[in-house]
Amino acid sequence: MVIGKKLYRFVFILLSGCVLLASCSDQGGMGIFKKQSPHEAYGDKLKNAGLDRTAMVSKWFFNANDVLTKTLNITIPYRETGYFAADKPGGTALRFDAKRGRKISISLAKKPAVNFNIYVDLFELNNNNETKRLASADTTGALLEYEIKKDGKYIIRLQPELLQSGEYTLTISAGPSLGFPVSAVGKPYIGSIWGDARDAGVRRHEGVDIFAPKRTPAIAAANGTVSNVTENALGGKVVFFRPHNADYTLYYAHLDLQTVQSGQQLRVGDTVGLVGNTGNARNTASHLHFGIYAAEGAINPIAFVEKETAEPPALSAPLVNLNATVRTANITNKIYDSPTDKGQTLLSLPKNAALTVDAATASFYKVKLPNGVSGFISSRAVDPVSTLRTITLKTEQRLLDAPDSLNAPGKKLLAAGDKVDVLAAFKNYYLVNDDGVTGWVLVE
Repeated sequence: MVIGKKLYRFVFILLSGCVLLASCSDQGGMGIFKKQSPHEAYGDKLKNAGLDRTAMVSKWFFNANDVLTKTLNITIPYRETGYFAADKPGGTALRFDAKRGRKISISLAKKPAVNFNIYVDLFELNNNNETKRLASADTTGALLEYEIKKDGKYIIRLQPELLQSGEYTLTISAGPSLGFPVSAVGKPYIGSIWGDARDAGVRRHEGVDIFAPKRTPAIAAANGTVSNVTENALGGKVVFFRPHNADYTLYYAHLDLQTVQSGQQLRVGDTVGLVGNTGNARNTASHLHFGIYAAEGAINPIAFVEKETAEPPALSAPLVNLNATVRTANITNKIYDSPTDKGQTLLSLPKNAALTVDAATASFYKVKLPNGVSGFISSRAVDPVSTLRTITLKTEQRLLDAPDSLNAPGKKLLAAGDKVDVLAAFKNYYLVNDDGVTGWVLVE
């Protein structure tokens, strides 16, 4: 069903109401929705208004699921600036690896900042390539933060509201989900990591050793409850501490002094004890052995406490090409599954192939081919479209909306003998301009 001008205005009014209602759902802290997500609420309003039977809204629902099956790969930290156009029910999804204990932070800046909603959802991808929604950001632009519960692959999906255009900048970073367990006054550093050999290789280190001067405060890495204060042969004076709402316990060992009691409530930064070298560390420099234990046993603590210092690569790809059609500039042009020339090559394109620029990241463009395939290409491998040459049509042809003579609608009828300007190509079609109208014709 094609939306005419009057129906378009009617749809726009209804959608505006949907946006307001969808933006008022129940939410938890830091912009994370606990119940129905803003995306789901918006979708329900569209269905309740009967708009899901229109071509535009039906395409929006289709894209919501389709992009989750066609994700591109990124590494954290990551930043991209992109554009969503009102005439295209768009959406994008990016896949990344994350480790248990990291806190993922997702921020979204928009232009315009108001009256332009983008729905942000975080999904977990299981081994069967099935997705489970974990968290959603609200539509006010609040930071979305989520603590990763297990090593694996995750997907971030962006989908804009209908009938609105705008630019966005997405930033994804990762940091520790726990505070550092030794006070900064001692200038602590990690000197021994998970898996290091112990007792001449008989056992492996189940934690990290954080070195600091003797009697430097060892501090609570989260809000929680002291579960046990005791002493043993290996750890010497130790404290077990359970963070609130966690499925694991923190282990502080080799303390010179324990300053807490079982059952005591602590907040981040409260002193647990003083760093020492008790237990089997009596012949080593003072340090805190810091461990994490869950039902399945010991967990590598490094992801929980290691600070993230990396910044996303600086953006060098020109933003002038956002939402524009460009063409490949080289004899062979590689499209990658990630924004690096070390990524997997999805396909190679010849010179002058048409592409649409959806976003820019570092020195790469995220592009879409006329057949809907997406990928990354070096921004230096494309040129703006301009007239390559002028051709005379040998036969009557329809000027098509897409390079698909079987399914694409026609924009106008071109007569044999008409002259058109060739801008780019894709397979056996030319992208042409005829008196200011751009479309596709078959190569004769």
